[in-house]
Amino acid sequence: MGNINQKVHPFLMFEGQAEAAMNAYTSIFDDSEIVSITRYGADEAGDEGTVMQAVFSIKGQEFMCSDSYVKHNFTFTPSISLFVTFDSEEEIDRVFEELAADGNVFMPLDVYPFSDKFGWVGDAFGVTWQLSLIKKE
Repeated sequence: MGNINQKVHPFLMFEGQAEAAMNAYTSIFDDSEIVSITRYGADEAGDEGTVMQAVFSIKGQEFMCSDSYVKHNFTFTPSISLFVTFDSEEEIDRVFEELAADGNVFMPLDVYPFSDKFGWVGDAFGVTWQLSLIKKE
C-alpha cells in the first residue's frame, strides 16, 4: 500500500525569480500563501539568499519551486500549463488581467464552446495558465 500522505506537486524551476514569482502568484490569487522557503546560505551551491526550495499554495494546491544555480538553455513552455477554475467572474477577470500584464495572451478571456468564460495566458515569468469559470447550475 502506498503512502497516504504522498502528493504530486507541480515544481517550477526559476533562475533567480522564484521568490518574485511566488510573491506575485500569492498576491494575484485568492486563497493562496507561501508555505515555506529555504534559502541558499553563504558558501552553498546557489547565490546566497536565493531560493533553494520553497512551497506555496494556490486554492489548496501546493506547488514547489526553486532557483536553479545551473544555467539552462530551456525555460517554461506552453505545452504544460496550470489549469485553474473559478466560481467568481470578478476573480477570473482580475487574475487574467494581472497574469497577462507583461505576459502573452494565447486565448483571450471569452466565451468558448467548453466554458462560459475561459482564457489562456503566459505570465511575465513564462509560466502558462488556463483559467476557466465554473458554470453555475
